[in-house]
Order: sequence, then structure tokens, then C-alpha cells
Amino acid sequence: MKLVKILERLLSAIPVALGVALLAFFSMRLLPGDPVEIMLGDTQASQAELDALRRELGLDQPLHLQLWDFFTGLLRGDLGTSIVQRQDVVEILATTLPATIELTLATLVVAVLIAVPVGILSAVRQGSWLDRLVLSGALLGVSMPAFWFGLLLILLFAVELRWLPTSGQMDPAIDLHRITGFLLLDSLLAWNWQAFLSALKHLLLPAFTLGIVFSAVLARVIRSSMVEVLRMEYLTAARAKGVPEWQVILKHAFRNALIPAVTVTGLHLGELLGGNMIVETIFSWPGLGRLVVSSIFAKDYVVVQAAVMLYAITYVLANLLVDILYTVLNPKVEL
Repeated sequence: MKLVKILERLLSAIPVALGVALLAFFSMRLLPGDPVEIMLGDTQASQAELDALRRELGLDQPLHLQLWDFFTGLLRGDLGTSIVQRQDVVEILATTLPATIELTLATLVVAVLIAVPVGILSAVRQGSWLDRLVLSGALLGVSMPAFWFGLLLILLFAVELRWLPTSGQMDPAIDLHRITGFLLLDSLLAWNWQAFLSALKHLLLPAFTLGIVFSAVLARVIRSSMVEVLRMEYLTAARAKGVPEWQVILKHAFRNALIPAVTVTGLHLGELLGGNMIVETIFSWPGLGRLVVSSIFAKDYVVVQAAVMLYAITYVLANLLVDILYTVLNPKVEL
């Protein structure tokens, strides 16, 4: 029964993705500017050359015919060809998505490692100086724009201390055979420790930029949930039975306080997998967010449409994952 419900939720993602793609289709074409003129730039091309390129790209057709070509291509599993890069969109997404996934996983690791112990300690020591310090720090983190914090980290660790690089995913001088597209994993598979250290150094700044900002939100949620759960009578009963305090907090209280934190993490996971456009642009991270920004400026309709569909599917899958985790944390909850 649970498998059937999961399949139903997965199938429900299809009309959502198509609807979002439809909105992206029309909104991109309503923006001012001509992608053909942007492509040719300052080449002083004649009107005949402009018209020829429009015909080649199919941009001379009426909107309803372009829309028909778009949806018939989807039925064949064809997302189209990039107007600017002249490359299959699926190949472009397959090239950029691993970098975004790698950054997302690193961000979640940083956020969880910071937020979980901080949130638990703050709840256990409610009203203490530590609790007030955590609340103040969390408020600062929530109010702090990620791109601004990223620039501060660049100034400190790249410009002043010169410990970490400011852009890219790896030193271009390092030769690494890419197998999966995940550079940390590929470098381990190749036993290339120089590549691993280079990829790790390039990953640290963007991961900490996103992770510390998110940890502020997550720590506040964990604290609030833990404060509420710690007042429950079943914890008093557990203490009366002689259960050690650390087991009362971690095994009983923390597990039941996880559901709100899982909800927030799931929503943020969808956002990160969609690509954090500003942060990826600041650090020149070759991920999905940076690809979408450059495609919007170049009016590369086809890439933007495919990326927006991917965003929609990502959010649906993230919410489905959250709902599945609900059933694990609390068996009384149904999909």
C-alpha cells in the first residue's frame, strides 16, 4: 500500500512539472530582447542573416507551434537543443547537476553538524547564557544574506589568509578522469589525492556559506521542538525508570522533535538541488544555478524551460522524501 502511494505521488509530479514548464515557456518569451541578436552580438549581421538564424532555431514560428514542438519533444524524451550552446539540453543538465548535488550534500553536512548539537544544548539549557547566545546567533544567521556572507568568507579566507580558492570546482591544472561527475568521489576512485584535496578546498567556501546560513534556521527549529518535547510526561516517566539523561534526550526527546526539522530540511533540500543561483555565481561554481542565470541573460529558452521543470520535480521529490521520513519517525503518520 505504501509503495502504491509513493507511485501515485511520483506520477503527480508529472502535471506539476508540465505546468511549471508551460509558465516558463511563456514568461521567457515575454521578456524583452532577442536571443538571436544576443548570440550574434556586435558582429553587424544583416537582417537576412538574423532571419536565417531564427528559422534555423525555430524562433520564426508562431508561439503555438513552438509550444507544440516543445511538448511533442517531451513525449519523445527530448528536452531540445540549447539555442546558445548548440548542445543537447539533457547533456548540459547532466554535466552541471552533479556539481549542484555535491554542493547540496556538503551544505547539509555542515548545517546538520552545527545545528543539531547547538539546538539540543540550547533547549536543554533553556534560559541560560548559552541559550541566549544561540538565539542571538541564529537570528543573525537568519537575517544575513548568503551572498553577503559568502563575500565575507572570500575576503577572509581567500584574500587575506589565502587558504582557500575563490572560484571553480577544481584546479584546472589537475588532470582527473571524470567517471560520475562528482569530483570528490571521482578523485577517490582514481586514488588521486591531489585532486581530492583541490576539490575539497574549492567546495569548502560555498558549502560553509550556504551551510552556516541554513544551520541558523535549523538550530532554531530544533530548539523550539526540543523545548516542547522536553515538557512531555513520558520523559518524566523515563527518568523515573532510571534511564540515563543522555538517552532521555537523544533517544526519546530528539527523535520526537525531528519532524519539524525534517520538514524545514526537505524544503531547503529542494531549494539547494534547484541550484542556489547567487551563491553559485559568486563562487563560479559550475552548477545548475549558475547555468540558469547565464541562460536567462542569453535568453536560452530551451535550457531555462528544462531547468524549471527539473526544479519542480526536485521539490516534489523532496517533499515525498520528507513524508516518507515522517512515517519512519512516527509510524502513526501515513503517506
